[in-house]
Amino acid sequence: MPEIPAVSRRLVLGGTLATGALAVGIGSAAGASAAPATAPASVLGQAATPRRRAGQKSMINVPFEPHATVRVGVIGLGNRGSGMTTGWSVIPGCVVAAVCDIRADRAKRTADQLVAAGNPRPAEFGGSDGSYAEMLKRDDIDLVYIATPWEFHYEQGRAALLSGKHVVVELPIATELDQLWDLVDTSERTRKNLMLSENCSYGRNELAMLKMAHEGLFGDVTNGHGGYLHDLRSLLFSDTYYTDSWRRLWHTRSTASFYPMHGLAPIAAAMDINRGDRLTTLAATATEPKGLADYRERFLPKSHPSWKETYINGDLVTCQIETAKGRTIRAEHAVSSPRPYSRINSLVGSRGIFEDYAGTSPTGARIYVEPDHGGDTWRDFDAYRKEFDHWLWKELGDEAENGGHGGMDYVLQWRTVQLMRAGLVPDIDVYDSAAWCAPVPLSVKSLADKGRPVDIPDFTRGSWVNLRTGLDSRTTEMPPVA
Repeated sequence: MPEIPAVSRRLVLGGTLATGALAVGIGSAAGASAAPATAPASVLGQAATPRRRAGQKSMINVPFEPHATVRVGVIGLGNRGSGMTTGWSVIPGCVVAAVCDIRADRAKRTADQLVAAGNPRPAEFGGSDGSYAEMLKRDDIDLVYIATPWEFHYEQGRAALLSGKHVVVELPIATELDQLWDLVDTSERTRKNLMLSENCSYGRNELAMLKMAHEGLFGDVTNGHGGYLHDLRSLLFSDTYYTDSWRRLWHTRSTASFYPMHGLAPIAAAMDINRGDRLTTLAATATEPKGLADYRERFLPKSHPSWKETYINGDLVTCQIETAKGRTIRAEHAVSSPRPYSRINSLVGSRGIFEDYAGTSPTGARIYVEPDHGGDTWRDFDAYRKEFDHWLWKELGDEAENGGHGGMDYVLQWRTVQLMRAGLVPDIDVYDSAAWCAPVPLSVKSLADKGRPVDIPDFTRGSWVNLRTGLDSRTTEMPPVA
C-alpha cells in the first residue's frame, strides 16, 4: 500500500503551504492532472510541456512491486560505483547479481571482492561500451544502479527502464532537457521507477531540517540556499581518480552548473517541490574560469596532457530559482577554488532560520527560531536535531556510521531496498529527479543569454499542486529476510 503522510504541525502552522494543499485535497495526489497555477513568465518565454502518448500515465504514487530479495545490477565500477556495490551487498534482503564496467578487469576485481566478503559471485560483464546492454538482457536483475560518467547516464538509464527494471542513477540522471523529458516519459510508459541517487537528501541534518520545516518550526518558508562547494582540483587533475579525466574535461566543454543537486534537493524537499509547489524559473550567473588554470600552472608539469585544455566553466556558477508560490532558492556549484567543503544547506522562514556548515556544535549547524530564541544570538542545533531526528536515522544511526559520506550512502541504499521489498512508493521519484537535474541544461541556456531567466518545465504535468509524502516518510519496517 502507498504510504499515507501522518498529520503534522505543518497542516496547522504551515500557513500558505498547508492552506493550498488542503484546498486541493491530500487524497487526490495519485494520478492527478489538476491544472497548475499560473507561474511567473520568464523573459525567454514559456517552455512547452509535451503531451503524454496514448496510454501513458503518471508515475506519481506508483509503488514498487514487492520483492522478497532485491537483485541489483551495477553499471560503472570506478571509485563511486565500486564503493556503492559494497554498500548494496550489505543491505538486508539485497544481493548484487551482476556487475559491469567497460574495463573487464574492474568487473572481475569487484566480483572477487564480493566473494571474499562472503557474498555470492555476481555475473561479470565488461570489455566494451556495449557490455551494459548484454547485462540488461538478464531476467535476474530487479534494480539497475548506474555510476558511470555523466555523459552516459541518460542512455544507460533509458535502456535499463526499457529492459523492465527499476533504476537508480548517480547525479545527474541526464544533462539535456529533452533527455530529462524522455526519461520521465520512458518511466511512465514502462511503469518502472527511476530515482536520482541523491544521497545528501538522506543526510541527518537535511532530514531533520525537512521535518522542522514540515512541522512549521520556521513558519512560512520563504527562501533557501544550497550548493556543492568542494575543492576538487587535486582529484580533477589526478591521472587515476576520474577515469580518462572525464570530469575535468566537462570544464572544457560547457559553462554550466554541473552538479547543483546536492544543495538544491534538500531545500526543494523542505519546500515540498512537486508536492504543493514547483520550480518555475532559473537565472544563472558565472564567474571567470580561473581556478583550474591557476592550479595547473602551479602544480602540473608542462608534459601533463591537461596543458592542451582550455577551461571555460566558471569557478562559481549560481542559479537563482523561483517557485510558483513565490519562494526563492539559490543553488551554487564551485569545485575549482580553494575552500573547505560545504553544501550550505540553509532554510529561512517567517519564524526562523537554519544554517548548516556554520555552527560550532558537533552537528556543524546553527539555528534561530522564534519564540524559542532572541537577542540576535545563534543557538546550537544539537537539541533540535535530537527532537526532529528522522526515523531513518533513529533506526539506522549506528549501522549508517559505517557507510560512505557520513552514513548518507547507507541510509539511501537501505531505504531503497526497503521500499522495493515492502512494495512502497519511492521517496524520490522520476519527477523529483528531473526537476533537480534541470538546472544543468537550463543554466547553459541562461548563461548563453547573459543570465536572463528561463522557464523550468513542469515534469509532473500539473500534479505538483497536490500534497503527498516524499522524504518525510512514516516509520516502516524492513521486511524480515527469509
